[in-house]
Amino acid sequence: MGGLKKKGWLSLVMVTALSTLAAGCSLFGDGGSSDEGTITFWHGTTDVEKEALEEIVKKFNEKNPETKVKPVYIAQQGEGQNEKLLAAIAGGHPPDVAYFDRFEIGSWAEQGSLTEITEQAKKAGIDNESYYDYAIAEATYKGKLYGLPMDSDSRLLFYNKDHFKEAGLDPEKPPKSIAELEKAAKKLTVKKGNRFEQIGFVPWYGQGWLYTWGWAFGGDFYDKKSGKVIAHDPKVVESLQWMADYAKKYGIEDVTAFTDSAGSAAESPFLTGQLSMMVNVPTQIGGIQKYKPDLNYGVAPIPTPTGDNFTTWAGGFSFVIPKGSKHEKEAWEFMKFAAGPEGQEIYSKMTGNFASIQSINEKLYKDDPIKKEFVDSLLQAHHRPVISEGSLLWNELTKARDLAIREKNSPEKLLKAVSNKVNDALNK
Repeated sequence: MGGLKKKGWLSLVMVTALSTLAAGCSLFGDGGSSDEGTITFWHGTTDVEKEALEEIVKKFNEKNPETKVKPVYIAQQGEGQNEKLLAAIAGGHPPDVAYFDRFEIGSWAEQGSLTEITEQAKKAGIDNESYYDYAIAEATYKGKLYGLPMDSDSRLLFYNKDHFKEAGLDPEKPPKSIAELEKAAKKLTVKKGNRFEQIGFVPWYGQGWLYTWGWAFGGDFYDKKSGKVIAHDPKVVESLQWMADYAKKYGIEDVTAFTDSAGSAAESPFLTGQLSMMVNVPTQIGGIQKYKPDLNYGVAPIPTPTGDNFTTWAGGFSFVIPKGSKHEKEAWEFMKFAAGPEGQEIYSKMTGNFASIQSINEKLYKDDPIKKEFVDSLLQAHHRPVISEGSLLWNELTKARDLAIREKNSPEKLLKAVSNKVNDALNK
């Protein structure tokens, strides 16, 4: 989720570009191709997602013999991929197309590193109806389109139905309200001394970000009219206060000991039966199918204080044309195909990821009750603010959450500090 801050951006580009060139790296070979009719496509995916993108490239090349797309894998390690792309842009030899986190479009567009595609999309008949609202909004900065949305995720409450039965809870009636969530969590928790043998729920575990709970509580993080971050929205403060109170009730040190020792993949506490409920994304489904296919579980909307007005938030990747591409026309044709219905269906079928096109999801997942629940949730999905300091906001919200659950300061003061810091950065 990292991203470059506005301050120091140009110096980072220059230093990275110069050091890369000085080291004799083949920056130009990896970037824009000099071969006529060949465009270079950078991505940082591996495994099945890499195979899916390569299948899309293959299909496009078959349909467009006059244009050859050359996929190039660029290792994605934190901001490493971004630094290399920045260096390529600074050196004047960027790839023609890049697979790019939509979350970062705002900051990169602000710096002039992406090619605007508003007119191309308009001529092609691509509008706000072509993709989910949140997806096209996340690819748009200051009213201009900079990317075509690709995949999508979402967040729901996963719960262990067997645990519910054992605790005397109805496995077909997951909690809808925060009060019901707390009541169920208490019944599902088994603690011996300071050690949790089973814990019902941990609000900040998995996808328990402030975005998750702030929106669930009815708050917001950004005021479009004023262009100001409003992380101290009363409802967001209320959500963080709830997390802090929850941490105090269950003992933050004991909960931290549990979460710190939690494994991943096959050793995930939800799969091992140590955690009864958690908020997570659809990739958790793949982990369950692979490591614990007999797990008796369900998914449900994220609980809210009122037990209705459910919401979620979503992110995903997009295709962009880096500034300086030598083959903008061909790059556009490729990304239009890749992010269009045919490309997205290929990708979703091969990866299990959701598309950012509603009709594709409805076609592929209408008979899968778990995935259909996720698909339905996308109609109410929020997206993170498209601002030049999106990464700073993410990082500061995470810090505020972690400080609040450890009682280092009040949620209201912490969130006011977040708003002030990010707004100061936006004004510079």
